[in-house]
Amino acid sequence: MFFRRKNPHQLTFEERLSILKESGFSVSPEGGRTRVSKLGCAAIIEGSGTNVPAVGKAGVVVGNEIGYLVSGGYQSFFETQSGRKVAALAEHLKALHKFEEDLRQGLGLTRYYNTSLGTTFDKHIYDRVQGRDLKRPKKPWEARVRDETPAVK
Repeated sequence: MFFRRKNPHQLTFEERLSILKESGFSVSPEGGRTRVSKLGCAAIIEGSGTNVPAVGKAGVVVGNEIGYLVSGGYQSFFETQSGRKVAALAEHLKALHKFEEDLRQGLGLTRYYNTSLGTTFDKHIYDRVQGRDLKRPKKPWEARVRDETPAVK
């Protein structure tokens, strides 16, 4: 007698989305991709068939856009693609952590310990670094060498 294990059922993208809807997420298609939102946070998901869905960076909903977390050195804030900025409050960060955790669990993705340790920033903008590379001094090998021949007496 041989015992055969059944192959595990591979969830399709549509089944994963229906699980998210049952978990309280609002799911809406956006031009070939899917926007998933809950708790004032949102993320863009791409996938098809039985492939593991690709989850874009999550952020807080600002108006109609997703604001991604930016470190200004002195303060953290959410910035949208149109340039609108909103200060990052503790409530926003707690909601964002919970949203990302619930999203990964709802999609059946692996949750990693190091991603649950804290907030990761999408972009860093420090005032002392901003624009430093625009007017950089010439390197010694780029400087024009003057013709310095010793004078003969």
